[in-house]
Amino acid sequence: MGRPSEKPRRQERDRPASKATGGQNGHTNGSMELRRKHPSMESPTIASQTARLMDRDDFSLNEKPPLTPTTPNNDTSFFDLPRQDRRNFLLLVLLYFLQGIPMGLASGSVPFLLKSHLSYGQIGVFTLASYPYSLKLLWSPIVDAVWSPKLGRRKSWILPIQTFSGLGMIYLGGRIKDMMVSAGATDGSGVWSFTGWWFFLVFLCATQDIAVDGWALTLISLPNLSYASTAQTVGLTAGHFLSYTVFLALNSPDFANRWFRSTPGEVGVMTLGGYLTFWGWSYLVVTMGLAMLKREEKTKEKDSIMEVYRSMFGILKLKNIQSIIIVHLIAKIGFQANDGVTNLKLLDKGFSQEDMALTVLIDFPFEIALGYYAGRWSTAYPAMHVWCWAFIGRLVAAVLAQAVVMIFPSDGVQTWYLLTVIASHIFSTFTNTVMFVAISAFHAKISDPLIGGTYMTLLATVSNLGGTFPRYFILKLVDYFTVATCHPPSFPPAELKGALVNSTFSCALEAQKHICLDGGGTCDISRDGYYITNVVCVMIGVVTFWGYIRPAALKLQALPLRAWRLVDPDSR
Repeated sequence: MGRPSEKPRRQERDRPASKATGGQNGHTNGSMELRRKHPSMESPTIASQTARLMDRDDFSLNEKPPLTPTTPNNDTSFFDLPRQDRRNFLLLVLLYFLQGIPMGLASGSVPFLLKSHLSYGQIGVFTLASYPYSLKLLWSPIVDAVWSPKLGRRKSWILPIQTFSGLGMIYLGGRIKDMMVSAGATDGSGVWSFTGWWFFLVFLCATQDIAVDGWALTLISLPNLSYASTAQTVGLTAGHFLSYTVFLALNSPDFANRWFRSTPGEVGVMTLGGYLTFWGWSYLVVTMGLAMLKREEKTKEKDSIMEVYRSMFGILKLKNIQSIIIVHLIAKIGFQANDGVTNLKLLDKGFSQEDMALTVLIDFPFEIALGYYAGRWSTAYPAMHVWCWAFIGRLVAAVLAQAVVMIFPSDGVQTWYLLTVIASHIFSTFTNTVMFVAISAFHAKISDPLIGGTYMTLLATVSNLGGTFPRYFILKLVDYFTVATCHPPSFPPAELKGALVNSTFSCALEAQKHICLDGGGTCDISRDGYYITNVVCVMIGVVTFWGYIRPAALKLQALPLRAWRLVDPDSR
């Protein structure tokens, strides 16, 4: 489980970057792929671009025309930027960082913490909370078009959304412990209300992301516009890293007892409730400062909501787009059990939260470094060829991950096994990152430059959805295929945490397992649904890859660019 779904990279003007870094094995939502692009930057006419420029508050004929935005060269540094750009860059980093805090929890830490309360199927319900980030394209034109002139185009959305986000996190912080317990109580029906709260929080983050993306295009001056991408990467990565890797370590009692305490305790240095409360108040403080200290440039420009939606429907009518949509929706089924269940199964077998945090921590720099080389390979070779090679490697990674789970030591985690888990994670990260960067490069190549933002965002949305929607069903299948029986004790133990178990019953679900163990019983797993589900997923991946995905991908790679255009270039 882990980092939210393939997180999109910022696009510079209408042509997006072709390099990015992806997620890694066991992360709930993986990485998002391509970020929401401000639709007002997609106009195909010079006249409309001129009108937008003249509508800006700072427009003047006395100044030299702005430079065309370019990617900074190797000698450009943060300190070479104008003072205003440096300040706005830091503001963007802060806003993206705040978005990464709840997203790192929802897609990384919380599913791990829920494992002691919920079954795999119930955790599958919780994964629905990440859907807003995969579907934000549906309401992004509204965020761009509806706003108050008094507050400003972007602050009209950012200020209320951050306020609601902060209040929501404070509310959750005071009740999260009881909510997690009640989510897994009795029949587990409480997980739906628990998921609803996180769905609402992620929806707010996704909407804020749209507004911040659009604001970044005007906060950074045109010659340095590509620094907006750097701000996004730094902020989101830092926020996600803090809420996932760092928080998991500080929340672990074993980690706290080893490094911070002389007297062992039963809880970590930081609880989930305290963490949520702290960042909820931080949201409110930042929002207040943003409202009072930051002035947004006024503008008269208005976007047409229907124009953006018409562009999306026009793209969907292209036969080649329909083919790549099918590829995206079925391509990630083969790795779903590995991505969504492997880490949870390791925890289930006794792999500590502290060791899991260490594994992700070591894996993180490899993910960043491998993204660079994946980008180079996607440039040197046809992108879909690289994607197909990585697809095969990712299927192999799923098989290796299952083997790692199967050889879990009966006497506990030892150094050799920890290194094995880390190596398995790194290999999975490698294949995942190469796939992500390769498909991002292909999207960048085929997108129509006249509607680049809408084109890229649509492709990214479908790609993200392909990794999101199967997760719920895969986790449900793990519970469905699992067969476990609780056997009563031969002799009643002296101390019991619950009612004494005096008959056999199924303990496949987490709530039933707790009843069994608390009553002195033994839960014996005769059939582990994880192994069956992973094998089924890999087999589906192999069949679909050789039967449809690979031929379709190579065919799409061979098409000329005009095949991806809404209007033939010669007729423009």
